[in-house]
Amino acid sequence: MSERSDRRSFLRGALVAGVAGSLAGASGSAVGARAGTPGAEPPARPFHGEHQAGILDAPRRRTVMTSLDVIASNRTELTEFFRALTDRARALTAGVPPADTGISAPPADSGVLGPGMPGGGLMVTVGVGSSLFDDRYGLASRKPAGLKPIKMFPNDDLDPAWCHGDVSLQLSADDDDTVVHALRDIARQTRGAAQIRWRMSGFTSPPRPSGTPRNLMGFKDGIANPDVTSARDMDRLVWADRSAGGGEPAWTAGGSYKVVRLIRMLVEFWDRVGITEQQQMFGRDRDTGAPLDGVHELDEPKYAQDPIGKVIPLTSHIRKANPRTPQTDAERILRRGFNYDRGVDKVGDLDMGLIFTCYQQNLTRQFETVQGRLADEPLVDYITPFGGGYFFALPGVRDSKDFLGRALLA
Repeated sequence: MSERSDRRSFLRGALVAGVAGSLAGASGSAVGARAGTPGAEPPARPFHGEHQAGILDAPRRRTVMTSLDVIASNRTELTEFFRALTDRARALTAGVPPADTGISAPPADSGVLGPGMPGGGLMVTVGVGSSLFDDRYGLASRKPAGLKPIKMFPNDDLDPAWCHGDVSLQLSADDDDTVVHALRDIARQTRGAAQIRWRMSGFTSPPRPSGTPRNLMGFKDGIANPDVTSARDMDRLVWADRSAGGGEPAWTAGGSYKVVRLIRMLVEFWDRVGITEQQQMFGRDRDTGAPLDGVHELDEPKYAQDPIGKVIPLTSHIRKANPRTPQTDAERILRRGFNYDRGVDKVGDLDMGLIFTCYQQNLTRQFETVQGRLADEPLVDYITPFGGGYFFALPGVRDSKDFLGRALLA
């Protein structure tokens, strides 16, 4: 059998197995709930909707950020890939057990979560990179207007092995085994059409003692996010611009541009810096998260009363990232950060940092403008961005007949 035929047969088999598992329906979900630890199963986030999970939702405790290279031979196989990916995401988030393969065949599931395959509050977020719109699948005319390869900024040290990708896959849940199980399942069921290019596991810290979680520099991360409950703000800051002048293809409605930045923190050097200097670099109090001219983390910094930066330095991170002027209001991003820890590097230094992700309506107007203001900020001596990519987070799956990327591939 040829490699192409083998790939197509594998994908079709995955689809059949996935549909069979999904048809277990409500009875399968009930079994999963009974098999789990009583009272420990988090509620499932609804899979169907206008937008994907994991964008407006509060981050889960654990995540795995993965980039995939698509190896499907043609558009038909690419469509089968997205159908299989959607079917597995739908079943995994709902906690639907896989179909019984019999005693002689390999088990349909890894068994990592035990019998019943509880959903564990899993969220799946899928995006597409600019490279998917090359000449392989005839999608060039459907490329999102602003999608492009990740930009190298002045203080970056990007490693090609950790950059780009045809598809981004982010899996988030409250437990490590839930995200690892989901990654293995999806990788197995889509093996003939895509392969992992790079992956990074991350975590969010619980509020300590309250409020926004902290990064590994000890500071609260993401305090000034826009209000995700405001439909008006989300329509003008996060979701693709489908207005007459927006220039986006019709299929992008409900999607969003996603930036991923893998940022190593040079924590050994950071830990030798005095607390006053650390706080001036960020512009916030480390303990409370408040701006240096405030008391509480959600206090608005009073830049107008401090035009020369006597209290909050003009070079501080919060002042450069968000000047809080009418002119810069449309440049705000929805930030989602996760810490990572990869042990030590080859010279024995701690290898840890941040999986920075953010969502926005326009990469140039928002992320790239903000990042441009941050060039040469004092923090660059203590961080090294080394990987990531730009992706377009696909619109949500509307119903049981829909699948991720359907409108793109139609």
